[in-house]
Amino acid sequence: MSAPVVDRAGRARDAVAHERWAEAYTLLHARDRHPDRALTAAELDALSDAAWWSGHLDESVAARLRAHSAHVAAGDHRGAGAAACWLHHEYAGLGRPAVAAGWLHRAHHHLDELPPCPEQSLVAWTDVEEATARDDGPAALAAAARMTRLAEDSGSPDLRALGRQAGATALLALGRRAEGLALLDEAVRAAAAGELSGLCTGRLYGLALTRCEEAADLGRAVEWTRTAMEWCATTDDGENPFRGIVRAHRVAVLDLLGEWTAAEEEARRACREVPLDSLESAAAAYCAAGDVQRRQGRLDEAARSYAHAHELGRLPQPGLALLRLAQGRAEAAAAGLRLALACQDARHGPAARARLLAAATEVALATGAVREAADAAAELDVLAGDVPLLRALADTAAGAVALVTEPEAAPPVLRRALDGWLRLRVPYEAARVRTLLAAAARAAGDHEAARRERALARDGFARLGAGPDARAAAIGGTR
Repeated sequence: MSAPVVDRAGRARDAVAHERWAEAYTLLHARDRHPDRALTAAELDALSDAAWWSGHLDESVAARLRAHSAHVAAGDHRGAGAAACWLHHEYAGLGRPAVAAGWLHRAHHHLDELPPCPEQSLVAWTDVEEATARDDGPAALAAAARMTRLAEDSGSPDLRALGRQAGATALLALGRRAEGLALLDEAVRAAAAGELSGLCTGRLYGLALTRCEEAADLGRAVEWTRTAMEWCATTDDGENPFRGIVRAHRVAVLDLLGEWTAAEEEARRACREVPLDSLESAAAAYCAAGDVQRRQGRLDEAARSYAHAHELGRLPQPGLALLRLAQGRAEAAAAGLRLALACQDARHGPAARARLLAAATEVALATGAVREAADAAAELDVLAGDVPLLRALADTAAGAVALVTEPEAAPPVLRRALDGWLRLRVPYEAARVRTLLAAAARAAGDHEAARRERALARDGFARLGAGPDARAAAIGGTR
């Protein structure tokens, strides 16, 4: 082999080892187009990683397919199994579930009969996600335990961290919240400490933030989105494919905290940055932007945002139902929520169902369906447990129902809801509760208290730019 060829191969290996992905892609792509010799299976795996990191998704998948074939030709079932696992994840992200399932089956074919090896932990990791999607908690927990054993034996920091994330997923699906979040803390600490590869760090942040949102843990979501965005900003190659995914999670946090201008701008940026195999993140960002626009009275813009989310495969509820309510189409709002609640399953986590139930309570009250509102609020109360965000949501719904059915019982519940939202620093929901408290005070004949709560609500809405709510509060109404 000539010296220049050796030099190019050595430079490519060094770039891969130090995660200089743009450089690695340039070197490996050039060698692949003008080969002095064919790329090895390991080099094709590296080309796939470098192409994905550099935004060349089609080339990444093509290189991984060739890597799998090369591993098979060499009789390397471990390498072939690992390639099959990554192809499963890639095709699943591209919205091709049948092809993804085929590659997962192929991974099992390569690895199941082998003695314990690190590559089997990748299959177990996928098995956790698959079992969770089927709402099979025991199977998810068994797969997570298997992954943990394999990861610990491997000595790989990446696999150990992913094993903790898998364990957290299984525990959270079983309702073992404290244990699951503690495991997730351990995994995120390893990422934040720089102990993991860039690929694992990015995947872990994305998965951890998803689990955090599903579990309605606002405190962790605030902290981890900040940490993850800082990591995205410091990667060597500048363009980080995980940036858009993390930014989409950040939008949800900014929305809750009332930083709506920043949330909408971040949503636009996230939709531009999200890679094609993670379009569910872009859909989530469109939904969050629609929520901001709807609450500010920009209904046409909100409709467009929800339509974009729907095009990307996400049912934009409860935002779309609340938009229909704002448009005076309460029956359409109620029908949409009934469908969303019927379609929702355990994969979406308690927070997603809680939001649907809260909206169902609001819409049912708006249509005079008090019994339906009470039923939705009661289910939400059971679901919320002692999770602060969900408890505040449940108390708000319960207080709104009580205001209609037992006005004298409403103020204590609403005060508890307001305290919850203030502790969480969620200003929009706090202002909404103040409008309910104003109505309760007015019903009790305490007009001074009603004016005070209404003024506080109006000012809170005005600061956020929630014009319709501010106008309703100013004239003494509730929305």
